[in-house]
Amino acid sequence: MKLPIYMDNHSTTPCDPRVVEAMLPFFTDKFGNSASRNHSFGWEAEEAVDQARKQIAKLIHADSKEIIFTSGATESDNLAIKGVVEMYREKGDHIITSSTEHRAVLDATKSLEKKGVQVTYLPVDKAGMINPDDFRNAITDKTILISIMLASNEIGTIHPIQEIGKIAKEKGILFHCDGTQGVGKIPVDVQELGVDLMSFSAHKIYGPKGIGALYVRRKAPRVRIVPMIDGGGHERGMRSGTLPVPLVVGFGKACELCEEEMPVESIRIAAMRDRLHEGIINALDEVYLNGHITQRLPGNLNLSFAYVEGEALLMGVKEIALSSGSACTSATLEPSYVLRALGVGSDLAHSSIRFGLGRFTTNEEVDYTVDRMIKAVNHLREMSPLYEMAKEGIDLKSVQWAAH
Repeated sequence: MKLPIYMDNHSTTPCDPRVVEAMLPFFTDKFGNSASRNHSFGWEAEEAVDQARKQIAKLIHADSKEIIFTSGATESDNLAIKGVVEMYREKGDHIITSSTEHRAVLDATKSLEKKGVQVTYLPVDKAGMINPDDFRNAITDKTILISIMLASNEIGTIHPIQEIGKIAKEKGILFHCDGTQGVGKIPVDVQELGVDLMSFSAHKIYGPKGIGALYVRRKAPRVRIVPMIDGGGHERGMRSGTLPVPLVVGFGKACELCEEEMPVESIRIAAMRDRLHEGIINALDEVYLNGHITQRLPGNLNLSFAYVEGEALLMGVKEIALSSGSACTSATLEPSYVLRALGVGSDLAHSSIRFGLGRFTTNEEVDYTVDRMIKAVNHLREMSPLYEMAKEGIDLKSVQWAAH
């Protein structure tokens, strides 16, 4: 086992060596522009792009003509939300989303609010899940779009997308789903889910950074979007720009590998995640799971360690790459907005750590992480007067702290 250990696979994943191998020829020998239609270099690149489009479409049960290439899921989210709002402005100006979406969705809706678009942010329950009835009740005659993520990047909770899709279809509302964390890790069928647009990215599934896709439904209904980038009319006029053929090829290969290996891989990763969870909670008290117990991504484990500061804990295990639930802003340390939406108090939100296991994680790494986390938490708690008081049965909420 080599150090450091990587346990942050929700942030990004290493490129699978088989993906790199598929990409290499397209940097040097097969370097054509896929839009060059008058010579063999262009034809070869176009053929490779078509093949990748098919591999990507197959993973989500779509038609290859419904896959639009972008620079990543952030661009896909923006293109879907802003592109639909602009195209269907005549029909209405109301969007529904959830309070725990990725920043790429929330910041896009906030920017639209400044332009007069009405946005409803649905709450989530304690497990971070949206209630489809809340969606139904939020619909108005001006609602043109709903945007709900497939699975949370922070707590791993998988939303009831199929139920939401049925309501959207019934009401004639377009449904965008940010599938970034779920595609390639859990089975995704855009037909079954009733999704009209879906964003996802290669670098979350062992492909290269800098390439993503937006699925745009072509029939029943045919979805149209206004492009954000104008140019040569590439990608069916929805997203102009020369395609980065090597990245597209890598994306295709990454999707093909996920399609083949997901059934076995997801079981193996979930088993390692459970081993990590059990190892920690068997040795430490006051550790709480954030997110849904069963409806969660195979590789996600988000835990709050009471009486321990998340950032301090990360510093104590520097040889393990993890993510904390706090976002360092310039002047303040704010607890995660996702955990706050679940009703998690500030103290616990500040003590949360996200473990992201993936294809290349090993049991040996899991066991090492368990051991190091136990030692680091115990060390920090030994220095915590609050933990000592709580162990003595003092109700910390009733303590009157002296003001200085």
